[in-house]
Amino acid sequence: MGLPVSFATARGDLDPYGQLLRMLMPSAVGIGFYDAHGQQLRTADDYEGPDPAPLVATALARVPPATTGRIDGYSQDHEGAPAYVFRLRDCEGAVIAIVLLLTRDGENRAFSLVHALVQPALECLQRELEARSSVEGLTRDLQSRDDDLELLLKLAPADPASPLAGDELGVLTQACVEHLGCHLGALVVPERNIAICRAPRGERPQVELLTRIHRHLLNWVQMQRRNLVINKVKVRPVELPPLKILCVPVRHDSGRVSGFIVLFRAEDAPDFAPRTERLVELLSRRITTTLQNNYDPLTALLTRRAFENQVRVVLAGRRQAVPDCVLYFDVDMVHVINDNFGMHVGDEVIGKIAEVLRRKPRPGALAARIAGDRFAVYLPDCTLEFAQQIGVLLCRQCAELTYVRGDGTVQVSVSAGAAELPQDSPNGLAHGLANAEIACKAAKDRGRNRLEIFQDNDKSIIRRSTDVIVVQALHKALAADGFALVAQPILPLGAVRRDPHFEILLRMVGESGELVPPEKFPSAAERYQLLPAIDRWVIRNAIGTLARQASLLRGRAMRFSLNISGASIAADEFLEFVEGTIRESDLPPGILCFELTETSAVSNLARADKMMQRLRTLGCSFALDDFGTGLSSLVYLKSLPVEVLKIDGAFVRDAGVNPRTESMVRAIAQLAHTMGMETVAEYVETDELRTRMAALGVDYGQGFAIGRPVPVEQVLGDLALYEAMARQDSATG
Repeated sequence: MGLPVSFATARGDLDPYGQLLRMLMPSAVGIGFYDAHGQQLRTADDYEGPDPAPLVATALARVPPATTGRIDGYSQDHEGAPAYVFRLRDCEGAVIAIVLLLTRDGENRAFSLVHALVQPALECLQRELEARSSVEGLTRDLQSRDDDLELLLKLAPADPASPLAGDELGVLTQACVEHLGCHLGALVVPERNIAICRAPRGERPQVELLTRIHRHLLNWVQMQRRNLVINKVKVRPVELPPLKILCVPVRHDSGRVSGFIVLFRAEDAPDFAPRTERLVELLSRRITTTLQNNYDPLTALLTRRAFENQVRVVLAGRRQAVPDCVLYFDVDMVHVINDNFGMHVGDEVIGKIAEVLRRKPRPGALAARIAGDRFAVYLPDCTLEFAQQIGVLLCRQCAELTYVRGDGTVQVSVSAGAAELPQDSPNGLAHGLANAEIACKAAKDRGRNRLEIFQDNDKSIIRRSTDVIVVQALHKALAADGFALVAQPILPLGAVRRDPHFEILLRMVGESGELVPPEKFPSAAERYQLLPAIDRWVIRNAIGTLARQASLLRGRAMRFSLNISGASIAADEFLEFVEGTIRESDLPPGILCFELTETSAVSNLARADKMMQRLRTLGCSFALDDFGTGLSSLVYLKSLPVEVLKIDGAFVRDAGVNPRTESMVRAIAQLAHTMGMETVAEYVETDELRTRMAALGVDYGQGFAIGRPVPVEQVLGDLALYEAMARQDSATG
């Protein structure tokens, strides 16, 4: 049967034809139009004759299988009155409308005569209805295409902040089921541990149906590598249900079949048309792209971004609060495996560990490769105690992966941390993951191949927690120049007049613009190996700032001290960086003094000596900081070419009340003078200490009683002001 004609406004459209037929058949007391289903489209308003419905039913029932014309019919007696029935057909012979003419009693005319009278009007009506049917068919096709396009656009890559971003595959499968009018839909990708089953909204998906046949469908698409379409419900293997089936392969980006998307329709539902098949093929390609973007290629685990998005969707869909936990894993000594066996074996180990984590330790669990050799597992509706048990089990299973390769043994183990997700935080996963990472670092500190849980009263973990927060701020400050330099004066304590010295100190600029002193972040900077980067920033910016006043500084006895950490002394190419920065500037090297702590200098004695010798060749000087608290030895002091000893503040503060400490300070000052060195007392916080240090023979003092730190630009600005005033005095004198 052809497409049914829809007459939403049929009555008004057919009125002209009704009037024309009445003109051609004045004796007609009833004129009626009916569609191919027997539904009334129009009847004469003044008709009061017998019910015409039986005539329509008979006309539709008597349709011959083949006809010779586009309009056929017959006449019959209808409750004593003649009735003329005409069937209008489309080009394929299907009935598209029924026209009835009922006349008065006694006006019986031959059907051929009536047919000849009304044939021109009926032919016009037949052509209009056929044209309308064709237009409506095209409209429906265009609407279907528009709906398909709307579906594809709706399933385009989502913004990371939208709910779609966390469950693209689930949303896509649900959209297929609803848009294509399916009874059930499923997406299965075994190697990604994906099995999504969806039914129309409000209905329970028949998961058992998919469980029964998914292996058969997977085997078929992998062997045939093409679509499976079953529209005719004939005799089939007992495993296949009596439903219409469309199964389309899901391919890896390399072209290999990795899974399938399958749709089911009821027996009496429309067939799966080629258009539907092509649409699902397009959606299958979209699935491939989503898998490629959301899953790590080496391990087939979720990427960090996809992991965070999916957890966010799970948390947003919660109807009641339940505890959630996260596990953080870090592969132990993977660099040793890479060095001894090669990078490919390291990747092999990472892949084996991923296989362990991919086996869901709990329903709804999600596993991800966070970065490199680090992994995370989200455990929904799980207490911290249970998460600890799961983590210990996974650690044990990873340790069992140890294997022999060639002449050596690939030792496999992981350190792990477990933490709860805070329920009162809008970003609970980030906090939970950070806490689990801190616990994992603690597990490494305590021997590796173990799991630690995050506990608020664990001092080691508390310090690491603070460090994680601080290190993020340090990274941000390094990337955005979020530091500031201040200069603290170092002034002579005796009566001898000398130019002032300054120590350039680092401050981090806080979120509200406040200056954060370095004692707030040394632990994080050292733990996460940021000290060399920070030292480079200080040296580059300090020399750059001083170089802007190079002409005023040239020829003066002023000195600006810069600190160098032990990590920088040990770092490759750091010395070349310092040398290059000094040479590229117009700054006189003699005003630069580099401070090294006693411990760092002695711990890196050979490198420290090399650095001192080369930078002294340029004209720079060196100071030994915190002297007296480290590995003090006259042998070391004699071998290190330093010009300044900075006496540690602990000795300075204690010298005023402890005679023994006072004697030590006096001895250090005398020793320094004997060796041709200057001395600086640190942390001179009171006038009494300043007077006492001068009496003990210390040359310079540094502390709040001497002067507070001020911006370097202010010191240089004052220098320029004094220089201008001196020139003015000279001119007027």
